[in-house]
Amino acid sequence: MFYLVTYDIVLDRRRNKVAHILEGYGMRVQKSVFECVLTPDQREMLQRKLSRYIKPEEDQVRFYPLSPRYRKKVLVLGLQPQREVDDVAFIV
Repeated sequence: MFYLVTYDIVLDRRRNKVAHILEGYGMRVQKSVFECVLTPDQREMLQRKLSRYIKPEEDQVRFYPLSPRYRKKVLVLGLQPQREVDDVAFIV
């Protein structure tokens, strides 16, 4: 399943750790936005890893599942990505 993963993390250290973890699962498309193709097991593992580093009363991470139908309708204005998240093999 394709997910758009976004985060709002208060402290730089936690934000950097969350970004580093997400880099292992997907492609950064904006400063706090990643595109990830995840199996249910990978999503669960990612959620567990991220939960270790966020502070629930201050931080937020959101997973937006996107169906193939709507994923094809994503519109990008401005700088176009040089590759798609499907172009990369991720080792978890």
